[in-house]
Amino acid sequence: MNATLRPVEAAPPTLRHALPAWVYNHPEMSRLEYERLFRPSWQLVCHVSALENPGDYSAIEIGRESILVVKSTQGQIQAFHNVCRHRGARILNGQGNCPGAITCPYHGWSYKLTGELLGMPNRETFPSLERASLGLKPVRMEVFSGFVFVCLDGELPALADFWGDIAGEFVAHHFERMRPLAPMYVEHWACDWKVAMDNYLESYHVPVGHPGLFRMLTPDFDDQSCTDRGVARGASWLRERPSPKWTERMYQKMVGAVSGHLPEADRRRWSFYSMLPNLGIDVFPDQMDFFQVLPRGPGQCTIRGQVFGLPDTRREMRIVRYLNARINRQVQREDEFLCTRVQEGLASPSYEPGPLSSIEGWMLQFHDLLRARIPEARLPSAPARFA
Repeated sequence: MNATLRPVEAAPPTLRHALPAWVYNHPEMSRLEYERLFRPSWQLVCHVSALENPGDYSAIEIGRESILVVKSTQGQIQAFHNVCRHRGARILNGQGNCPGAITCPYHGWSYKLTGELLGMPNRETFPSLERASLGLKPVRMEVFSGFVFVCLDGELPALADFWGDIAGEFVAHHFERMRPLAPMYVEHWACDWKVAMDNYLESYHVPVGHPGLFRMLTPDFDDQSCTDRGVARGASWLRERPSPKWTERMYQKMVGAVSGHLPEADRRRWSFYSMLPNLGIDVFPDQMDFFQVLPRGPGQCTIRGQVFGLPDTRREMRIVRYLNARINRQVQREDEFLCTRVQEGLASPSYEPGPLSSIEGWMLQFHDLLRARIPEARLPSAPARFA
């Protein structure tokens, strides 16, 4: 059954507080998060445009797992554990093409693009080898709105059930027809993954932390809604008052003219979507992007993301997308700075969890999910058994 949208509460029923510092710093939390949050979740790997040709592949690291998605010669997209069945070597990294076969870099074991073991050097030295039982281990996979997702939990509901009513909002943007406007980026931030996700999920910091956005966008994020499966959405609109900064002002002025393919209500709207535990999707009139936060242990995380747009050769659209890139590169650097500062502060023994405002509802939803899946996170300090 599809999840149903409901409004995010205007304010918590009682004053709520942020998570305790140890939750962001303790090694044992990393293990629990992998088992209870990341394994039972859908993780975005790539856009379908990265898998156009036979042999095209994309890999992602999820905790201690590496997952590989690849397109076969028959046009199928399949997912596998990125682990050689011989001695366990990691086979492929990043994105690319493996023409004809997937080959391990260690001893040269090779696999068909559909995962079956193809061959190995010195086959005669492996007596009684059962080739049929030594294919790459499959992983659950779905394509949703043009993006390839994987899941390590066979019982989790389908993606359409998670996104529910929100999925209909993607139709006008045609994500599945989009093309990458830049290569996928991978960044390493000096903060726990939850710090970065907290930051993505609240707009309270925008007036101070993102002065450029505040000059451009309405201060309140209207139409905030969420589902009971950890999906949420909100929106803000470009101000009518021109920004004093050239890049922002020109974007405000030009974006409406290149967005005629959208309903009128969407031509000046910036929409923000999240799927817990770690995915954000930003939808602009001219393009969209995803922002994915992956844990690397206490105090460290990896940020993956990429920008996409519909094919459009108009000079005006190229200018608008250039302006958007300038604006959002600055926002990204500001967010990294802010998240690093938070992580540094969480290391202080003086820190006590502070109260959350009524406009930090998405973050509260995230914290509630964390406390539900990992009850230890409700404690003010780490359990003694974590020592």
